[in-house]
Amino acid sequence: MADPIIPNKKVAPSNRLIRQLLGIPVIYKVLLANSLIIFVGATGGTWLASRLNSLPGAPTILIAFVIVGWLVSVAFNFVLLQIAFRPLTDLARVMKRVQAGERTLRAPITGMDPQADQLAHTLNVMLEAIDEANRLRVTQSINAMEQERKRIARELHDETSQVLTSLLISLAVLEESTTTQEARDRIADTRKLAHQTLRAIRNLSIDLRPSTLDDLGLLPALRWYIKEYQQKFPISVEFQATGFKARLSPEMETALYRIVQESLTNIARHSQAHNASITLEEEPDAVHATIIDDGHGFDAEQLEKMPGPGQERGWGLVGMKERATLLDGSLTISSTIGRGTTIDVRIPLPTTAFSTRKTSVGSAYSIGERTHAT
Repeated sequence: MADPIIPNKKVAPSNRLIRQLLGIPVIYKVLLANSLIIFVGATGGTWLASRLNSLPGAPTILIAFVIVGWLVSVAFNFVLLQIAFRPLTDLARVMKRVQAGERTLRAPITGMDPQADQLAHTLNVMLEAIDEANRLRVTQSINAMEQERKRIARELHDETSQVLTSLLISLAVLEESTTTQEARDRIADTRKLAHQTLRAIRNLSIDLRPSTLDDLGLLPALRWYIKEYQQKFPISVEFQATGFKARLSPEMETALYRIVQESLTNIARHSQAHNASITLEEEPDAVHATIIDDGHGFDAEQLEKMPGPGQERGWGLVGMKERATLLDGSLTISSTIGRGTTIDVRIPLPTTAFSTRKTSVGSAYSIGERTHAT
């Protein structure tokens, strides 16, 4: 049997020679090509001039030689410059696409021109630095927003709620000490209004930052949120979680909670759905989440591209994708008008996740869990 490596050994030197020739800087390529053309033209012209008297129709031949030489020179230079400047043309095309919004695109390094490759490498380094700076800025903004949400939520829960609770107790005492029925009715109405205000403040506090998320983790917080959600909206939500043995990192728990929260909010506001399902699964290297509803659907691609004024749903989708991307994850939205919407989220686990994650308490993170509330 012939050794398959032998042909590669024969071809490799020629490939290296071609790459070395292509690797010559553009100015030297043009200089060598034009020197060759000048040499051929000068040699041919000298030969024709020396035989100008002996050849029949020599002037015509000389004129034809000059025209052909000029055309060959133009064509040769055109082809050569097209090949030589192709890396720069590709680089310019990449820069235009990046400027148009394709931030993940990178300039190719072809090896055909060292100077063009250096420019491409520099551009790629700059784009990576810009992406990293944007990622850091967005991460800091989200973390600052979550900390501010937590602070406001605690103040509402600890201070405002306590004041309203004290007011309710005072109104109850006042109602007991009042003898006239009209005054008792007015106090009862005031107590009812205070109850509604207290409930609204507690709901606002939970929407801002549920203490369950920090104290118990993602799954208990989602179970509680879904229970409250179904009391507000006539939507049946099925929740299933499998594979969770320990708590995730705070960043992952916050991102997944906000994505599910925003998805359910969009379902209630826009989809006119009757049923929704949420599935969370911890895989060996990632956490996978799926949110499905049976609403009327929408044009996800158009809404993601151009969310304008009044299109809170579009900005919400952008925020969901941003949260997943910041954790090196992905979020895809599949929606068909009249057939509902599916949101798939995949966030990779850190490589040291199993050695650093905290063990959960009780049965909050059992191997399999399924909740269905009506």
